[in-house]
Amino acid sequence: MTAQLAIAISLLTVKETADMLRKSEAQMRWMIHTGTAPKSALIGGRRMFRLSDIEKYIEEAFDAE
Repeated sequence: MTAQLAIAISLLTVKETADMLRKSEAQMRWMIHTGTAPKSALIGGRRMFRLSDIEKYIEEAFDAE
């Protein structure tokens, strides 16, 4: 596996992230707007999420209980 492929696999779009968190795209965009979404960045004009940040977000949600 090339380094570029590994990075591409670990980057998710808003839709993919919403699916993973069982949210709608609109809910994800609202979470981004309010600052409650997992860490993300604009890459090439697209909002992208690292898989590791999504996993951390989920883990923190369980730790908060």
